[in-house]
Amino acid sequence: MEERPGHAHGSVTGPANRLGALALAVTDRMTEAAAAAGGHAQSAPAALSALHHLLDHPSIDQLAQVLGLTHSGTVRLVDRLEGDGHVRRLPGPDGRSLALSLTASGRRAATRVAAARTQTLEQALAALHPAERDTLDRLVGRLLVTMMRGPGATRWICRLCDTDACERSTGGCPLEQEARLRYHEGDAGGR
Repeated sequence: MEERPGHAHGSVTGPANRLGALALAVTDRMTEAAAAAGGHAQSAPAALSALHHLLDHPSIDQLAQVLGLTHSGTVRLVDRLEGDGHVRRLPGPDGRSLALSLTASGRRAATRVAAARTQTLEQALAALHPAERDTLDRLVGRLLVTMMRGPGATRWICRLCDTDACERSTGGCPLEQEARLRYHEGDAGGR
């Protein structure tokens, strides 16, 4: 078999290449839709979503970990969200730290982000029949578990998830299930 220029033997397989293209296409569309819905680009939609679905009054450091941002980058992001009336800073548990909370406006913005994300993902799946969707769901769950990182990791996989859709609280999330098996606890972080 003659190799094409720039295509070495043993390089990416067709399925892996198509998965990469699909991941990029879905990410691009989801990022655009979430930014339009949340009123900000980059990390703001993920911050709104994480504060709404995943975190309960986190510190700036906890939010930075989930988003994969530096402390100073997260402070600037929180400043912007607070300026828009979406986030408020509250006294933290130890009196020296601060806790973050969504305002009513922030919850509405997070709901818009979730709806835009849902619409984008449903459009991506529109060509699949219900049985194919079920098969894809099982396969994606297995793939996600292989991508899971441990406690203390940054840029959580679940930072934009709708935790109700994955049934996280009732054990339906494959990452939550794996965290319980690996670390003998829930909410181990790093997802």
